[in-house]
Amino acid sequence: MPGRTPSRRGKTGGAGTRQQGNGIEAAANGAVKVDDAIRPAVGPALTEDAKLLQGILRGDEFTRSDTWRVLRIMGEFIEGFDKLATLEKAVTVFGSARTRPDDPQYAAAVEVGRRLARRGFAVITGAGPGIMEAANKGAKLGGGRSIGCNIELPFEQGTNPYVDTVVQFRYFFVRKTMFIKYSAAFIIFPGGYGTLDELFEAVTLIQTGKISQFPVILFGRHYWAGMFRWLQSRVVGEGKISPGDVDLMTLTDDPDEAVEIVAAAYAAQVALEKK
Repeated sequence: MPGRTPSRRGKTGGAGTRQQGNGIEAAANGAVKVDDAIRPAVGPALTEDAKLLQGILRGDEFTRSDTWRVLRIMGEFIEGFDKLATLEKAVTVFGSARTRPDDPQYAAAVEVGRRLARRGFAVITGAGPGIMEAANKGAKLGGGRSIGCNIELPFEQGTNPYVDTVVQFRYFFVRKTMFIKYSAAFIIFPGGYGTLDELFEAVTLIQTGKISQFPVILFGRHYWAGMFRWLQSRVVGEGKISPGDVDLMTLTDDPDEAVEIVAAAYAAQVALEKK
């Protein structure tokens, strides 16, 4: 399945090239390196995100202009708000799409989703395979609401079979808004660039006071330990962030602890709003 098999280590190819999985990086002719584990080496049609961000091309046609895209973006926000408006308590679970069902982290994500559902929380994911599939599966097993916010990608990413409510997005930033707006917490399993992007965006919004502080729980101590050591020794050490900023994230290996942190924070927030 797309995104589940990581790239092989680089091997020496012909003159001026380096083999990367099935794709070729040709430094001599300026070819773009392709991570063919998650997308094909032959370029597919541009996504709407790519069209928006690549600059003005053939801007004389209104339906290809940024002005037209603003209307599509507005419609995407409206659809997302409409489909998710009834959510009262939900948690978003992030993690790698490449995590296989035989990985212990997959089983842990199933358990986290199940326990969240049993405590009355809906589970939101990116709707794809791997950790996302596992968390949605757990939500179904726990009798809770299972939601997927799918994104248009240059390759096909189908919605996993455990999603009850799916919202389709063309633009990453609209999708990110939904994750933040409708979540009482983020639980973040081991993952790659996309997972790190969601993690640090949430922490940045909390640090800068753009959103109220909510739990950002990193699941898998061994996986995240190196990043925490680097943040403490280098980033805090050089004064790039304050020592307390690291405490905006919590490490755990225990599904029960993760869910208890979420439930306690949600109860405290409800109590505060009632005052």
